[in-house]
Amino acid sequence: MKKDKPMSESNFKFMVNHFKNRDSKYPPSKKIEKTSIKNGSIVLDYGCGPGSYTIAAAEIVGNTGKVYAADIHPLAIKEVEKSAKEKGLKNIETILTDCDTNLEDNCIDNILLLDIYHDLSDPLSILKELHRVLKKDGFLSVDDHHFNEDEIKSKITNSKFFEFFERKKELLNFTKV
Repeated sequence: MKKDKPMSESNFKFMVNHFKNRDSKYPPSKKIEKTSIKNGSIVLDYGCGPGSYTIAAAEIVGNTGKVYAADIHPLAIKEVEKSAKEKGLKNIETILTDCDTNLEDNCIDNILLLDIYHDLSDPLSILKELHRVLKKDGFLSVDDHHFNEDEIKSKITNSKFFEFFERKKELLNFTKV
């Protein structure tokens, strides 16, 4: 398995500023609305970065749900924890990882794989891990503006772990095979 490496600290800080600008124009909650996340859901935001989608998902799942925010970068973990504390969200747990989440099998209702697929050096290993933790009736929600819709569908379904379920604007939802 190829190992991903965290980006430099300066690049991460640049990305955080970029995402703040993006989020003011395109609120993360609008993308989360296109998933099947609801109150009480257990969510994994894989490649969470500074946590824009993590926070939006945590607000929807409420006190009876949980959001796991997984990222390879220690600064991402710190940023998510800081945002969660500022917003008083106690339903977020962070995971520092380059693949293995250490979560139980079949424990996640919804996985967010948003604007990260293009950065994965070994996407098949990641998809295998995501397949392992996703419940049988769960959803993998993917969006990556670095690929067109057909490329994303092909990359995800060729893994043999997921099949395409539906498109909701730019968000593609997949089910577990």
